[in-house]
Amino acid sequence: MKKKQKKKGDDLLEVGSYQFSSRLMVGTGKYKDIDEARQAILASGAEVITVAVRRVNIGQDKDSPNLLDVFPATKFTMLPNTAGCYDANTAIRTCLLARELMDGHSLVKLEVLGDERTLYPNVIETISAAKTLCEDGFEVWVYTTDDPIVATELEDIGCSAIMPLAAPIGSGLGIQNRYSIRSIVENSGVPVIVDAGVGTASDASVAMELGCDGVLMNTAIAGAQKPVLMASAMRKAVSAGREAYLSGRIPKKPYASASSPIDGKFFD
Repeated sequence: MKKKQKKKGDDLLEVGSYQFSSRLMVGTGKYKDIDEARQAILASGAEVITVAVRRVNIGQDKDSPNLLDVFPATKFTMLPNTAGCYDANTAIRTCLLARELMDGHSLVKLEVLGDERTLYPNVIETISAAKTLCEDGFEVWVYTTDDPIVATELEDIGCSAIMPLAAPIGSGLGIQNRYSIRSIVENSGVPVIVDAGVGTASDASVAMELGCDGVLMNTAIAGAQKPVLMASAMRKAVSAGREAYLSGRIPKKPYASASSPIDGKFFD
């Protein structure tokens, strides 16, 4: 999924040296089995899939099934992530391991958590890890808080994408911070991808209507009663939200406006 020549009229998502047609990114965990994961991911239309390097085999164990055999690099762009890391050094080592296992693949999703209960990002450790990884040639998509100042700092460091949470990981609460998300979007020079908190299709649409460039999710699909059907719904929601954002919604007003006004009528 490396950069390709952009065709006229395409609304491609450009992140660093990559281009994608789909603006929905999905995780590979929490499914009942690998076949359900495969069906759901195909239904989502996602081109980018995340994998927790510390929890899933991508070559560390030669005697166990390798996730890369199910989701080949010819069809998907792998986004190794540092889920489960609570300090910068551990996150950096995890990214180095992923690059070694994937023959120099430098694309990573950085997340450094603050504590086990909230799973909120540790901003100080995240910034530290991001500096080291960007200097080492990684293309870093970074999970962070919804603080616009922190987002700008991470962009200045060299991160390719800013990924603010919409609500706590796995909570399904939806977009709880639309004003700060909107502020990040308005001030960012790199793609903004909402990561964490999405619960249903309308949440994904709201994120896109706010101007976000994409949405990454796992639990909202994998935890649904019918994951494959939910994946299909999320695919449509992201597309609809993007179209609504590009269309330019009508302004909100505190009073009525007739749908069929007298002014400008075509008949006497």
